[in-house]
Amino acid sequence: MKKTLLLPLCLAASVSAEAQTTSTTEQTIDLNPVIVTGTGTYRKADNSPARVRVISAKELKDAQVTSLQDALNRLTTNITTHTSGMGTFVNFNGVSDDYILILENGKRVSGDDRWNRISMANVKRIEILPGAASALYGSDAIAGVINIITDESKSAVDASSNTRFSTHGRLDQDINVDATLGRFSTYTSYTHRQADNWQVNKYQEFDEDGTQILKLTGRPMSVGYGSDNISERLEWRFDDHFDVYVKGDYYDYLTHRPQNATYYTQSQDKKTGEYKYTSKAAYTYDLHHQSFSYGAGARWTPNSRTHVYLDLYSDNYTSQYDYWQTADKEEYEEVRKRTHYYNETLKGIIRLTSWNKLSAGAELVQEYLNSASDNIDSEHTNTYNIFAQDEINILKGLEGVVGLRYTYNNNFGSNLTPHVALFYHTGGLRLRASYAGGYRTPSLSQLYATDQAKTTARYTISNPDLRPEKNNFWNVNAEYGNRWLNVSVSAFVNSIHDMINYRTLPQSEIDDDAHLHSLYDEGWTTIRQRDNIDKATIKGINANVKLLLPCGFTLGGGYTFTDSKAETSTLDNKTQQYVTTESPVDKSVRHVANVNATWDRSWHQYHLNVSLNGHIQGERYSSTYGYAPRYQQWDLNTRHSINLQHFILEPGIGIENIFNQRDTSYWNSNFSTINPGRAVYVSLALKFKD
Repeated sequence: MKKTLLLPLCLAASVSAEAQTTSTTEQTIDLNPVIVTGTGTYRKADNSPARVRVISAKELKDAQVTSLQDALNRLTTNITTHTSGMGTFVNFNGVSDDYILILENGKRVSGDDRWNRISMANVKRIEILPGAASALYGSDAIAGVINIITDESKSAVDASSNTRFSTHGRLDQDINVDATLGRFSTYTSYTHRQADNWQVNKYQEFDEDGTQILKLTGRPMSVGYGSDNISERLEWRFDDHFDVYVKGDYYDYLTHRPQNATYYTQSQDKKTGEYKYTSKAAYTYDLHHQSFSYGAGARWTPNSRTHVYLDLYSDNYTSQYDYWQTADKEEYEEVRKRTHYYNETLKGIIRLTSWNKLSAGAELVQEYLNSASDNIDSEHTNTYNIFAQDEINILKGLEGVVGLRYTYNNNFGSNLTPHVALFYHTGGLRLRASYAGGYRTPSLSQLYATDQAKTTARYTISNPDLRPEKNNFWNVNAEYGNRWLNVSVSAFVNSIHDMINYRTLPQSEIDDDAHLHSLYDEGWTTIRQRDNIDKATIKGINANVKLLLPCGFTLGGGYTFTDSKAETSTLDNKTQQYVTTESPVDKSVRHVANVNATWDRSWHQYHLNVSLNGHIQGERYSSTYGYAPRYQQWDLNTRHSINLQHFILEPGIGIENIFNQRDTSYWNSNFSTINPGRAVYVSLALKFKD
């Protein structure tokens, strides 16, 4: 019976034997790509001691993703995103994006707007390493590492353009031009993104002695914006042993807030008890972010056993307010923050014997901050690192990895961060176990920022005595894979301590300090500072499966369960004593699942790809607003490839949010999603062949 059903289907999909062979080959390679993030050395995914989740270029194209957040949210289960008026926030296995390290081709991306600065125009793959990785990558790698690997064509000329348009003015344009002439190569990319403002619910909720009052608000759920990103990389290969590169990148982002938008504030007359609502301008300025980065490096391979890398990199970020003309203000610009990040790394990889590979190097990191919004004139910090890692073949099928990083920071002194892993493999079975320490130095803003909130009479003072945040991460993984199937199950425990949060100062501490007491006398009834008062324990299980079926079908899915507990100290205003409170970790989600199904079929010069993606998410916890409701989103995508003589034409059409899932909560709620609802998109890709 099964043969009767499958035979007509497979015959229909096998019109071209050559096309079928090509499709199968692509699917097989997709299950076992070459990766670098797990150990810092190139290895096949199924031969890596660290379990690394890989999102391939084909998966990105099939899902029609246009941003890094979109790719992570749709195609993984241990990473979720949350967007509000303050921006987009990412959660990785129950931990916020402050503890996530983002790399682009192994180089750190810094600055507040780092998620939006990643161009998806020519991404070859995204490598996701869960858990602490500070021994290999330094500060911030507590929740995990996300490394975006870009494609570098070796063709004489390789040019492509990709345009995508959807409702609410959402336009995405990517252009790439790569060229190689002998030993010289150039890689150029340009990305433009834009979107209009939109609302799902136009009302703001107020409370009048237990009665719900609704008022119209002009504040959009999603703020319109326009952004441009241009990148250039030049590479010279002098011979098979030595090559150098230089690169540069410029990014510009500007919000398009509605200038006539208003909202209401609520007040109560103390004598009559009557409530009053006052209409105010919702916005008086747009946010303007700019960054430019530049770098250079060299690779020297004196022999087949030795590779030496030198990389110099700088990332510079500026955020400002662009005020527009109002009745009481002139049009002008005000810089709120400038950051400068410099990284110099020298690294060597030496295969000492047939069973032993050593990676070692030194790294210098320099950071500078000027911030008018945080009342910081100029502050900087230097971090010096020495690191080493040994990959050892212990027995047949059994490997071990031992790594250690020594860090010295001029503000925090010395620190040692270890990493140990064991990897056993036989046939298609792979077993992994690892322990890693994580380390995150406080940011310059956390150390030196001061803030005044006049409406709440709250004053935040700086605290240069903060300690680094640290964690211990244990992980076990079992994986089975063959040519058609890959199944992986992981369990982890992440224990983070010395986490930084706001601590309200008790009256006794205020009275003992003349400066603090003077602030209290000025009317600042709440005085607080950042301190190492929190800790968290996150336990979780992550499972993924990918199946290559006959006749061009691919089916995959994943599920992540996260159980998190955060402990913090809060001040009881009556007793003036600190009490420990427990809750889930802020922005964490307990249950997340996804489903991905694709079908590929070729007819001579025409190829059809149909993709269905589903993201199912449970309630998301917020320490401020409580739980956001659960939601799910399903997207249907089609891509049509027409192979012509000199170029490939790829039109696409699809439906976002098929079942029109929207969060219609009132403004200033903990939204589960800001998706505007069901929408049809169209796209067109052109790839020119030399």
